[in-house]
Amino acid sequence: MPELPAVKLLIVDDDPATVELIAELFRDQYETLFALSGEKALEIAATAVPDLILLDLMLPGLDGFAVCAQLKADPLTSAIPVLFITGRADSITETRALELGAMDYITKPINPLVLKIRVRNQIELKQARDRLAKLATTDGLTGIANRRRFDEILAQEHARHARTGTQLGLIMLDIDHFKAYNDTYGHVLGDDCLCAVAQVLEHSLRRNTDLVARYGGEEFACILVDGPPAQGALTLAEELRRQVADLAVPHKSSPTAEYVTISLGIITACCNQSTSASLLIKQADEQLYRAKNSGRNRSCLVQDLNC
Repeated sequence: MPELPAVKLLIVDDDPATVELIAELFRDQYETLFALSGEKALEIAATAVPDLILLDLMLPGLDGFAVCAQLKADPLTSAIPVLFITGRADSITETRALELGAMDYITKPINPLVLKIRVRNQIELKQARDRLAKLATTDGLTGIANRRRFDEILAQEHARHARTGTQLGLIMLDIDHFKAYNDTYGHVLGDDCLCAVAQVLEHSLRRNTDLVARYGGEEFACILVDGPPAQGALTLAEELRRQVADLAVPHKSSPTAEYVTISLGIITACCNQSTSASLLIKQADEQLYRAKNSGRNRSCLVQDLNC
């Protein structure tokens, strides 16, 4: 079985001694990250995406309330559970923390045993939520991400790339003449064909950050996070096309080839705040239609757009 990724714990406190104390409690169980300011905490949360944040209230610059509010407002970090650790024990402060979206609230001085139990409980709750979310965002036939998951990740990545002005890549692809395949071979073999193509796509995208999804019917989508240059995206698309062809799945009803083939539309774009993820999909779809209208079993690319 593949090794499960380490659980990441982000400790946010302006007192290095407190950070060290908490880190020592969990060093053998979790990967511990730390930040001594609210600004640094937001930076780490957006890049490392920890499984739980232990957040002090009194911080230089942005205080714990402001940090929690920003975490919950950002789609990239909104699902990360926050556990406040603070010296303020009044009910007004605790109520405000919970209203901002914190999952729990612990007062100082820290009781190590209580903290370990509450952290364990929050981690277990998050893992249970993650398992349910995976079921809700996985395509039941192919086992890859479904349309819901695709929309969610594309929106998140577009927002992230828009903040940094960096490039994002998207491939939309379609199995050529798939209706004819179903009519000829039946839906059971049609399902087998979809699963075989999905497996090729998933195995060919080598980076864990990229996403393959079933977009609908016989159409698939690949999100290329931190997108390669246009030529690199085209090279990848052509590799996907060749690997599907190499499956040599017979398709006697196809006017394009004697075996199952795919057509692909590719876009690489520099995202910005004034546009949307839907424009990225629209442009990739236009390239897919161009590939189909040009004879199918090919890749078409548009590059360096602002999306």
